[in-house]
Amino acid sequence: MRALLTSGALSMAFSLFLTPVFIRLFRRLQWGQFIRDDGPQSHHAKRGTATMGGIIVILGTLFGYFVALLLTGDQTSMSALLVLFLMVGLGVVGFIDDFLKTRNARSLGLTGWAKVGGQVIVATVWALLAIRFPDGNGLTPASMSVSLIRDLPIDFMSITKFGAIGVVVGYGLYLIWINFIVAATSNGVNVTDGLDGLASGASILAIGAYIIIGFWQSIQLCASPKLDPANLAKCYEVRDPFDLAIVATAIVGAVIGFLWWNTSPAQIFLGDTGSLALGGAVAALAILSRTELLLVLIGGLFVIEAGSVIVQRAYFKLTRGKRIFLMSPIHHHFELKGWAEVTVVVRFWIIGGLLVAAGVGSFYLEWLAT
Repeated sequence: MRALLTSGALSMAFSLFLTPVFIRLFRRLQWGQFIRDDGPQSHHAKRGTATMGGIIVILGTLFGYFVALLLTGDQTSMSALLVLFLMVGLGVVGFIDDFLKTRNARSLGLTGWAKVGGQVIVATVWALLAIRFPDGNGLTPASMSVSLIRDLPIDFMSITKFGAIGVVVGYGLYLIWINFIVAATSNGVNVTDGLDGLASGASILAIGAYIIIGFWQSIQLCASPKLDPANLAKCYEVRDPFDLAIVATAIVGAVIGFLWWNTSPAQIFLGDTGSLALGGAVAALAILSRTELLLVLIGGLFVIEAGSVIVQRAYFKLTRGKRIFLMSPIHHHFELKGWAEVTVVVRFWIIGGLLVAAGVGSFYLEWLAT
């Protein structure tokens, strides 16, 4: 418990007190935001605001997590390291995109396919590592099953029993599934990052859910010697759930400290460095806690934001130029309807919070009903 509280406090202090230092550094390096020409006119005043704030969030998370373990004498786990690996890996992809934008002085960095390619490489390496390193009970950080609140009967590993072709198909489906989750989640957070503090606040809510989930799973862990025998039928087969809660706390602390400077009017933006990194962290926590499909609720705001872009583009092509929304992602639609930016952000936070509450509530109700 000390590591849980310490990691969050240290990471928050890091980003809260050091962000102004990074803002001055980024301005000196001329790492400023470039604004889309077709975006809301009010956003053009934000041109030149320091970006790549995701670097601060990542560094704050690493500082809070590892220093907390050092101070408390606890040891890290493979599950926690995998969360950090995916977060940092996608952060690097985002950094390359942000750096190209600032160097080329335009709002476009990596091409769409190049960005997807980077996400696929990172996610594939991560997926292969996540089904290795079994603990003393033979439990690996991730499983090859599709999960809702626990692993479902849909098991890619069972396909590998049918010879060499089965192995290729089974592992191929598993890699496709993990890549889909990682790409969908990271891009969902990325498109949400369009207003001051919107993606940061929504990420705090979503990742905060995994603090609760990880803590509860650690109490009801099947391998725990303290488990009440009466709860044996509904215990959780998850590796290192408390360590997942610790690293989730470190991320939340870092984002809370960053949000102090990212809220309207923002002095620094997350950039793709931060939005892809946070999306990767959400995806990793969902996969390793065996709650992948629950992301539809816990990451519900990101689903809505990404879905609005997909629907807008599909409708535009089908109708040859007509639009459902004034602009996508959907937060820009409400801006163009006359809502103040801070109004859109707070109301979207409320929606995101309600969806997170529904996700965590569903998680707990499943345990009660089992």
